[in-house]
Amino acid sequence: MYINRQPLNTRLPLVYHPNYSFSFDPNHRFVMSKFANLYQQVKALGLIGDNLYQPPLGSPEALETVHCDTYLWDLWRNQLDDKAMRRIGLPWSEQLMARTFTAPLGTLKTAELALQNGIACHLAGGTHHAHYDFGSGYCMVNDLAFTATTLIEQGKVNNVLIFDLDVHQGDGTAAMLKHHPYVFTCSIHCEKNFPFRKHQSDLDIGLANNLKDAQYLSIVEDTLKGLLSDVNPDLVLYDAGVDIWEHDGLGKLDISWRGLEQRDALVLKTCQQAGIPVATVIGGGYDKDHLRLAQRHAIVVEQAALL
Repeated sequence: MYINRQPLNTRLPLVYHPNYSFSFDPNHRFVMSKFANLYQQVKALGLIGDNLYQPPLGSPEALETVHCDTYLWDLWRNQLDDKAMRRIGLPWSEQLMARTFTAPLGTLKTAELALQNGIACHLAGGTHHAHYDFGSGYCMVNDLAFTATTLIEQGKVNNVLIFDLDVHQGDGTAAMLKHHPYVFTCSIHCEKNFPFRKHQSDLDIGLANNLKDAQYLSIVEDTLKGLLSDVNPDLVLYDAGVDIWEHDGLGKLDISWRGLEQRDALVLKTCQQAGIPVATVIGGGYDKDHLRLAQRHAIVVEQAALL
């Protein structure tokens, strides 16, 4: 594992809420403890002080701007049918609803801090499989679509680039923002992976199984530089999914740990050099070793703190 000895920026804005993790089946594929473990990992790096921001508790009202209100309230009140809950893949609980509706406000807060500071990191977020009126793939509401459209409606930005490097295509984000003229969606993902029915982003790049570092990083760099030039966004929302790692339980790519570090450094530095604010969310990652998963998710924070 690569260890960077450079000094870290302890003023990097970070966003987190204690309700992101709660008592949950430790054997479930989705590691609910990863948010608390990520917080502890970032704290151990010496990156948490008065730079930590906490979003307000959320409820369905805020998300009605991008989601079907009937779906939101049925979800909130545990009135979705069994088929809809199976598609989400998580067992309903009051704690799950609390974190589900708070996390999008955390991504919004992160984006606002990025606009003020140039960069900010959310210790959660990236629920890109959530659609307008249903949830899927452990995602119930779409924080990326919510944040991008909210900032535009508030007049804080003119246009947004969602740069999604999770190993799975951001189908919900693509579908929800398909007709939005001021949000550009880009997904670079493993083609033969979930979701098996893709929705068209503004730009999709489907990667072959077992792709390795050099080719992957070249694709990411060329794509991002081209988009920053062509789209000229006021903000980049960067989904830094770590399920591209070679040993991820759901990945199918062969990106090394060092490759993860290089990818995040590349994305963040490219945005910084272009003078474009970037807000990061952690996206997906799957691992039976829960502490190792938190270390993977911490990579993007550490790379941001090196800038």
